[in-house]
Amino acid sequence: MTNPIILQPLPVALLTGFLGSGKTTLINHLLENNRNEKIIIIENEFGQINLDSDLLNVHCDIQIVEMTNGCICCTVQGELTDALHKLHSQRIAGELTFDRLIIETTGLADPAPIIQTFFIDDLIRETIKLDAIITLVDAQHILQHLNEHRVALSQIGFADRIIVTKTDCVSEQQKNEIISRINKINNKAAIIVAINGQIPKSQWIDIHSFDLNDDLIINKGFFVINSLKKIETNFKILPLQNQTQSWTDNICSYLFEAGELDLKKIGSFMENLVEQYGNDMLRYKGVLAIKDNPQRLIVQGVHKIVGFDYGSSWQDPSEKISRLVVISRILPFDDLNQEFLKTIAS
Repeated sequence: MTNPIILQPLPVALLTGFLGSGKTTLINHLLENNRNEKIIIIENEFGQINLDSDLLNVHCDIQIVEMTNGCICCTVQGELTDALHKLHSQRIAGELTFDRLIIETTGLADPAPIIQTFFIDDLIRETIKLDAIITLVDAQHILQHLNEHRVALSQIGFADRIIVTKTDCVSEQQKNEIISRINKINNKAAIIVAINGQIPKSQWIDIHSFDLNDDLIINKGFFVINSLKKIETNFKILPLQNQTQSWTDNICSYLFEAGELDLKKIGSFMENLVEQYGNDMLRYKGVLAIKDNPQRLIVQGVHKIVGFDYGSSWQDPSEKISRLVVISRILPFDDLNQEFLKTIAS
C-alpha cells in the first residue's frame, strides 16, 4: 500500500485592477524572469472571447485555464471553485506539477467573492493558501475610474500591494494627487510606483499578507522601484504631499488606537463590529495589547470572515499600543471609536 502524497498548500496571488492597468504586462515580466518556476495562471476576460491568453508569452511550464463565459466574481464563481478542485486533483495525482497559482481577474471584477472562495470552501481552504491581493492602478486614468466606476474603489480597498503604472503619462503633481487619494482609501497597502512597468518578483509574490502575524504597517509614503538596476531592494520612501481636495469615495481607512485592552470587552466589540458592519468592511487587521498577557493578539478579517491568534511577545511595556486598521465603506467612526475606547482595561 502506497502512502498518500502530502503536499504543501499551494500559494496563490490574486491580481486585480481596472481595465488597461497592466496586469498582463506584469505577468509577462514574471514569466520571462522566472523560467525555472512552474506557474499555473487562471485568467478570465469579460465576454465570450478571451484575448489576454493570446497576449501572454507562455512557455512549456505555464498552464492557462481560461474561463470565458463571464466574470469570475459573479456568474462563474462556481466555475472558479471547480477549476481549483480540478487543479488540486491533478496535482495530487502527479498529472500537473506547479509551484504557485496566479489568478488574474477581469478589470470589471470586484475581488470580494473571489477572496471569500479561499475561506469558505473546505478543500480550497486546506490545500490553497491565499498569499496576497495585488492591485494595479493606471495613473493616466485612475482618477476618472474612481469617480465613475465604484469597483475601482473596491479593488484598491482590498489590496495588500498597489502597483501604480503609466506614471510617465502624468505630471508630478498629478502623481502625488493619485498617491494621496489611494492612500486615503487604503493606508495599509504598500504603494509601489513602477518604472517601465517592471516589478521584481519579491515585491508582489510570497509576501504572506494573510498570515496571522503581528506586522501592522500603516503606510506613510510610497516606494519607487528602479528595475533597470536589477536590485530588488532599491527603493526609497517619499513623503506624501498635503492635499486639500475633497473626494467623495465611500471606501476609506479607519484607525482605532488605544493602550492595553480587556480581553472580554475587545472580544465583544469585535463581535458586534463584524456582525453589524462586516458586509461593509473589506479588510481589517489589528495588533492588540491585552492586559496581563505578554503576547500580541492578532486579528485579521475579510468582511465577516475573521481569524484571531496570538503573536510574538511585547519586548517593551511602552510599546503596548493596540491598533486596529479597518478599510471599509463609510462607518460611524466617532461612535465606534468611543466603544473601542471602552474596551481599555481598568
